[in-house]
Amino acid sequence: MTDSVRGYTTERSRARESEDESESTDSSEQLHCPECGGQLTTDTEHGETVCADCGLVVEEDEIDHGPEWRAFDSKEKDQKSRVGAPTTQMMHDKGLSTNIGWQDKDAYGKTLSSRQREKMQRLRTWNERFRTRDSKERNLKQALGEIDRMASALGLPENVRETASVIYRRALADDLLPGRSIEGVATSALYAAARQAGTPRSLDEIATVSRVEKDEIARTYRYVVRELGLEIQPADPEQYVPRFASELDLSDESERRARDLLKTAKDQGVHSGKSPVGLAAAAIYAAALLTNEKVTQSEVSDVANISEVTIRNRYHELLEAEEQLQVP
Repeated sequence: MTDSVRGYTTERSRARESEDESESTDSSEQLHCPECGGQLTTDTEHGETVCADCGLVVEEDEIDHGPEWRAFDSKEKDQKSRVGAPTTQMMHDKGLSTNIGWQDKDAYGKTLSSRQREKMQRLRTWNERFRTRDSKERNLKQALGEIDRMASALGLPENVRETASVIYRRALADDLLPGRSIEGVATSALYAAARQAGTPRSLDEIATVSRVEKDEIARTYRYVVRELGLEIQPADPEQYVPRFASELDLSDESERRARDLLKTAKDQGVHSGKSPVGLAAAAIYAAALLTNEKVTQSEVSDVANISEVTIRNRYHELLEAEEQLQVP
């Protein structure tokens, strides 16, 4: 009995070894030409695998995983493409659900009959109900809509909106919303995302487009950052300079001069405890004067959303820092 078991085990091990050898042989044959051992290349145009050395066709009629149509420009490609948009965090269902269009027309552009229009309206209603089946999804839909609205008003790029949506989703998953408004958490998520992306907006700017007060935004922002452990560096005044210079239509020389003033202020420690927006506005105003460009304090105040008094105070501090640097 023992000898038969031992013999059976030996036979199985030999069978395994032969299988392994055949698999390794097959894989090596797939990588190299079976005739000359040369390197194999894939000809996607003809759907063939051929040897680069001797030209032997090893495999033919391969499956083409690309589209069956051809396009010669991006517009034609968009027209012929039948796939949907990529998934996004900016939609509560990540863009995976069906959206029924509002144009009451068929595939040929013809207007639907009254009965068909009523049917499509009922389908839209039920589709919206199925897309937001519970309170969390309704909450998420409202919040992400708020984030998109505020980001559009502030001119923030898409990557900031994506990041803000992810921050809000994390806050919702960690149950940080009880006792706080949806708008407040959505606004604080957008404020944090803008700072993380290096395109910060001041609290005053955020408050002008938000539906909640400035104090609530600041309070909720501190809470969300603390609870989620977000790593956000203090705002750099230089990050505001390009936007202010662009809105005031200043030259590149003025923008460069403003950056130099802010760097000098940092070296002298003037920026400590000061509002980065105020410093950036003052640097823009000082740089415009130094480069003989006509800009008033009122214009800078309107763009930066900060008082003229603050601009004057920071302006004098920046010039004093510049003078101290020049003194030997």
